Amino acid sequence: MKIRRPAVSGMFYAGTAGELEEQIEWCYKHEVGPGTIPRVNSKGLREIVAIVVPHAGYYYSGPVAAHAYKEVADDGVLDTAVILGPNHTGYGYPVSLWAGGSWSTPLGEVEVNKKLAQRLLGDVIKADETAHIHEHSIEVQLPWLQYLYKKVKIVPITMLAQDIETARIVGKSIGQAGDNLIVIASSDLTHYEPHSVAMEKDSSVIEAIIDLDEEELYERCERLGCTMCGYGPVAAAIVASKEMKGKKASLLKYATSGDTSGDFSRVVGYGSIVIKR
Repeated sequence: MKIRRPAVSGMFYAGTAGELEEQIEWCYKHEVGPGTIPRVNSKGLREIVAIVVPHAGYYYSGPVAAHAYKEVADDGVLDTAVILGPNHTGYGYPVSLWAGGSWSTPLGEVEVNKKLAQRLLGDVIKADETAHIHEHSIEVQLPWLQYLYKKVKIVPITMLAQDIETARIVGKSIGQAGDNLIVIASSDLTHYEPHSVAMEKDSSVIEAIIDLDEEELYERCERLGCTMCGYGPVAAAIVASKEMKGKKASLLKYATSGDTSGDFSRVVGYGSIVIKR
């Protein structure tokens, strides 16, 4: 069975199981985080269809990401997470899906949902591993899921092509795929601008996401010159959510890297957003 080895273990997040669990708990308890460590609610209603979460190093974005994963834990038990991330490396197909085997982190291995992956393959989504080998945007989401769930499966999809037409095709395919799944859109927001500038741009972009308006998201990103790296995955998640009867989105937490590092001169913006039925 093909195993995808971690590319950023020991860099973006801690490199041993014990240290990684401690780091995740630090994120939950951080003053920027939700404040408490969640436990999965086995009687949860499973109303969440998608979340938007950042993918920077845990020291910077982890406390913000923790808000979304706490909501996921409160929402109940899920079978599969379809994780959409931008392709930062340039390798592989325009839309690349790792279609089998498993992914490993210091917390163990996560199996790919092969049946669901096969259903998603088509003209746009291609089976491809080269795009994933060095990409971090999907990998950094796995320890969060592993910390909460012992048996969750994943479908990892990285998007080099992030145009709105591609995002809509990807989102519609996922939204019609069935299964007890959630979509995780992995994206940071504004990159390397002063804190006040990032907040202004990001608030406008977040408003479009909360309105579940993928077209407005693209319009605002272009008009504002926003350097959000995963606008395609987020747009695909919006489309998938609407296919899955998602009706309400809300911002759980917004912060920048300055809120954890103390350096507000050149920040990266992070948001945790949840979309529910």
